Amino acid sequence: MAEPGPPAAPATTGSFAALRHLLPALPAGKLALVGSLMVLVSLTEGFGLFLLVPVIGAVGGGALPDGIRRMIAATGLPMALAPLLALCVGLVLVRAVLQYVRTVEGQKLAYGLVDNLRLRCFRLILHADWRTLAAMRQSDNASLLITNIDRIDMALHTLIAAVAAGVTLGGLGLAALAISPVMALATALGGALVLFAYRGLRRRAVRLGEALSEANDTVYARVLESLGALRLIKSLSGEARAARALSADFAGLRRAQLAYTRSYARGQVVLQGLGAGVLALAAWLAIVRLGVAPPVLLPMAAVFARAVPLLGTLQENWQYWLHGLPAVSDVARLAARLEEGAEAALPAGGAAPRFEQAIELSGVTLRHAQRDSDALTGANLTIPAGAIIALTGPSGAGKSTLADIVGGLVSPDDGRVMVDGVALDAAGRRAWRSRVAYVQQEPVLFHATLRENLAWACPEADDTAMRAALSVASASFALDLPDGLDTVVGDRGARLSGGERQRIALARALITRPALLILDEATSALDTENEAAIADAVTRLRGQVTVVIIGHRGLLSGIADRLVVLERGRIVSDSGTSPPAASS
Repeated sequence: MAEPGPPAAPATTGSFAALRHLLPALPAGKLALVGSLMVLVSLTEGFGLFLLVPVIGAVGGGALPDGIRRMIAATGLPMALAPLLALCVGLVLVRAVLQYVRTVEGQKLAYGLVDNLRLRCFRLILHADWRTLAAMRQSDNASLLITNIDRIDMALHTLIAAVAAGVTLGGLGLAALAISPVMALATALGGALVLFAYRGLRRRAVRLGEALSEANDTVYARVLESLGALRLIKSLSGEARAARALSADFAGLRRAQLAYTRSYARGQVVLQGLGAGVLALAAWLAIVRLGVAPPVLLPMAAVFARAVPLLGTLQENWQYWLHGLPAVSDVARLAARLEEGAEAALPAGGAAPRFEQAIELSGVTLRHAQRDSDALTGANLTIPAGAIIALTGPSGAGKSTLADIVGGLVSPDDGRVMVDGVALDAAGRRAWRSRVAYVQQEPVLFHATLRENLAWACPEADDTAMRAALSVASASFALDLPDGLDTVVGDRGARLSGGERQRIALARALITRPALLILDEATSALDTENEAAIADAVTRLRGQVTVVIIGHRGLLSGIADRLVVLERGRIVSDSGTSPPAASS
C-alpha cells in the first residue's frame, strides 16, 4: 500500500491547501481525539467562567438578570456558595487533566506526521530513477529532510496551538453569550477586526518563510560542500576563505530569521494596543450604556481578560503557521518530482536474468538534459558471460554512461539492452541490478566496523563468507588488524589507506556473488602495489564473473580480454570477441 503523503504543490502552498497536503498523513482517529479534547477543554473553561455569575450572586453581589436566573435554574445548579465553589474547583481539575492529555496527544500527532513525512521523502529519494537523482542537488535534499521538515514540525505544533486557542475562544464566546449577548457580540466584532488588521503581517510571514527556506538551502550546500572538500581547502590554505564564505551564509540566514522576529514583535505591540482598546470599549459599553449589574459585569470582565491573551496566541500561532507554509510546499514539490521519476516496481517474483550467455546492446542512445550532444550514441556491443572487458577513452567519452546502462542503473532513450536474449524493461532493470556489483573510483565506506560494511552488501553473510571475499579481493590484511572484522574504519574509511579502502570495497562487491562486476576507475588513484593487488584479484575472477573495467590505462586494462574505445559518446574501436579463458 502506498504511504500517505503530500501531493504536488506548484507554488507556495496556501493555508487550506497545506492542510489538504498534510491531513491524509494524519491518523483519523488521533486527529478526532485531539479535536474532541480541544472542544472539551474549551467547554470546561467557558462553563467555569459562567459559574462566576451564580457565585457572585450567592455572596450578595447583586440581583441576577431574569434570563440568567432561569438558565441557572434549568441546569439544576445549586445557589449555595460552598457547592458552587466545589464545582468550580472540580472543573479546574478536569480541565487541567484534559489539557494535559490534549497536549501529549497533540505532540504525538505532530511527531507522527513529521516522522512519516521524513521517512516517506527519504524512501522516495532511495527509489527514484538515477537520472532524476543525478539532476538534483543533494544538499537541498539534506536541508529539506532535516531543516524544512523540522519547520513543518514547528508549524504543525503552532497550528494545533492556534486551533486550540480558537476553540477556547469559541467556548468563552458561548459563556459570554449566555451572560450578556450584547457585550459578547460587540466584543467578538472587535476581535474579528483586530485579526483582520493583521492580514498584511500574515501575508508577509509567507514571504519571509520562503526567504528562510532559500537561506537554509544555501547554508546546507556550503556546509556539505566544505566538509567534502576539507583536504582541498587545507592544501590550498583556504581555511580563512572557507570560514568567511560560511559566515556570510550564516549572516544571510540570520537576516531572514530576524526579519520574521521583527515582523512578529511589531505585531505583538499592535495587538496589545488594539486588545486593550477593545477591552476598554467593552467596559465602557457595559457600564455607561448598558448598565450591566455587578454579577454580570465581573464574570464578563474575567471572560474578556482571558480572551485578549488568547486572541494574541491565536494571531501569533497563525502567523507562525503561515511562516512555515513554504516548507510544506518544498516537501510537496520534492515528493511530486521524485514520484514522477520513480523507478518501476520489481517484477512479480523479482527473478533476475541468469546471465549465462551475453549482454547485448543494440543501437543504444542516451541523452542528458541541457546537453547539446548525446552522452552515448548508437552503441552496439556484446559482452560474453565470464569475459573481462575494458572501456577506455578520454574523459567525457561515455564510458561511465555505457557501464551504467549495462549495469541497469539507467535506461537508454533509444535502443535495446538484452541479457541472454531477454530485453530489460524498467522493472527488469531493477531485478537485474541484484546481480550486478559496482566499485567506484572513490570507495564508499560507512563509519562502522569492517563486518558491518561487508554486511551492507549481504546481511546474511557469515564470517566464513566475509573472509573468503576478503581473500579473493586481495584484502586479507583486514584480518590482521587489531580487532579483525570488528575494526571500525572511521568516517568514509579514514582509518584505512586508499588502497585498503578500495580492496575492502571490492570484497564487499564480491560477497554478493555477482554475475557482473563493474570497476569504475577503481585503481586510478592507487599506487603500483595496490593496483597490482586489485589486478591480481580481478585476474582470478576470469571466467567466473563478467568484469567491465572503466579506465584510461593501467594494469586493469592490460588484463582485459577486449578493449572497447569510446570517443564523444560513440564506440570507435572494439578489439574483438575473445572467449574468456578458464580460471586457474
